[in-house]
Amino acid sequence: MTGKMLIFGMGYTASRLAARLRGENWQVVGTSRTASPVSIAFDDEASIRNALAGATHILSSVPPLREGGDPVLDRYRTAIATAPANWVGYLSSTGVYGDAQGAWIDESAPIGSGRRSARAAADLEWQRFRDDMRIFRLPGIYGPGRSALERVREGKAHRIDLPGQVFSRIHVDDIVSGVAASFSGPAGVYNLADDFPCSQNAVIEFASLLLGMDPPPMRTLEAAQLSPMAAAFYAENRRISARKAKRALGWRPQYLDYKQGLMAIFHSFGQKVD
Repeated sequence: MTGKMLIFGMGYTASRLAARLRGENWQVVGTSRTASPVSIAFDDEASIRNALAGATHILSSVPPLREGGDPVLDRYRTAIATAPANWVGYLSSTGVYGDAQGAWIDESAPIGSGRRSARAAADLEWQRFRDDMRIFRLPGIYGPGRSALERVREGKAHRIDLPGQVFSRIHVDDIVSGVAASFSGPAGVYNLADDFPCSQNAVIEFASLLLGMDPPPMRTLEAAQLSPMAAAFYAENRRISARKAKRALGWRPQYLDYKQGLMAIFHSFGQKVD
């Protein structure tokens, strides 16, 4: 299967998806804040409308504005609504579920009660936008160049003393495969997450072990002096279920847990584990 995809927002995840699709002979056009040799400026309406007119697939990975509102829908709602594409997707966040006190969460859970109120509003807006929408709710994303390994190696990792705090995560390439699986699957809302939610401390400790470094000291949340954004990460506690994506899309993550994902990244450094 090949097609023509327009991606709004060529960030970390979307760029990995574009690379895979181009390798499979897709035509992929993406937007960025300013034009480049490989992207269209977001405010270049003529070029974007031209791309929409020929796109078979449309994906937005652009986050909502901090004050609320989705910039893609705000500007290109009508053009996307009338585009001939037979597949439209949006990359959302499992942060829309808020705090579940460590409980398992699936797509039937209510959204909008947590700190990510703007994201929840955008998620709902995209759901109502077209009948063929695919919404992908993503937990903590990691991958090459953006993992606990880099943070430990650069001295930017933290271990926070919060017993019972659990998070879900997903390797970026498993997001890519989940999106690709939906091309031939039904529309709907899908969580994409690996099979092993755990504490962030466990991830940092395993990354330290791989690197042969001492893990950072355990600190209280107050003593760690995290930024407000980083501290807010620890205000919520949940386990994300991806059973629906497995059942409806036939998707299976390549990296079933953080250990497999970090091992793959570690080996890409050109090193070996003893």
